[in-house]
Amino acid sequence: MQHIKTETAEGVGVITLHRPHARNALNRALVAELDAALRAFEADDGVGAIVITGGNAIFSAGADIKEMTEKRFADAYLEDFVTRDWLAIDNCRKPVIAAVAGYALGGGCEFALMCDIVVADTTARFGQTEVLVGTIPGGGGTQRLARSIGKAKAMELCLSGRHIDAAEAERIGIVSLVVETGTHLDKAIDIGRRIAQCSRPIVYMIKESIRAAFETPLREGLNLERRLLHATFALEDQKEAMRAFAEKRKPVFRHA
Repeated sequence: MQHIKTETAEGVGVITLHRPHARNALNRALVAELDAALRAFEADDGVGAIVITGGNAIFSAGADIKEMTEKRFADAYLEDFVTRDWLAIDNCRKPVIAAVAGYALGGGCEFALMCDIVVADTTARFGQTEVLVGTIPGGGGTQRLARSIGKAKAMELCLSGRHIDAAEAERIGIVSLVVETGTHLDKAIDIGRRIAQCSRPIVYMIKESIRAAFETPLREGLNLERRLLHATFALEDQKEAMRAFAEKRKPVFRHA
């Protein structure tokens, strides 16, 4: 891995974007390495949650402009630009937490939007800035943003390219939690650790159900939620957790 770093801490897989000379710009090589790292953590039974960060200075300034400048329509279309490479986060069944400091712009903002939880420190700045370089968001920026914050706000941010700070991002629903400067990664790992201590099948079911709320009509989403609720009663972990609650002890999950 040349453009990312990986480590594991107490059941949490941590991926750090590492192209400091390019402000963690998302080029094809970095995204391919990220995809490989996410797949490895997905397959690791010892990992219950995943954190993606860019370090203490910047999350990501966006897609690598140098890589896109001379790209033609046929090039983008035939290589399935963005679609082919950028779905790794979206395809994860394990919860993915973004730990953001500094700029998360363009594709960097879209990466954060793909994550299930976003922890930002007070230096974080978000923005869909593609309009300023003559293109549009293509990694879900117009779609996930509108679903998260509504049409009017998504229009304003995408059409103007304006940056917003962590406080505004939390207020409008992009960010889950704002923490003190430099503590974003520790907080994200702490959240990931708490998730990793829970029953894996239950965690997957909750994530699947919440995602359905954004992708299906209400009635269909409610039906899925009920089916998954009923399915929990077939799990050993459900029996163990409820017995442990009654016996005033911590449950021992077998993820089954």
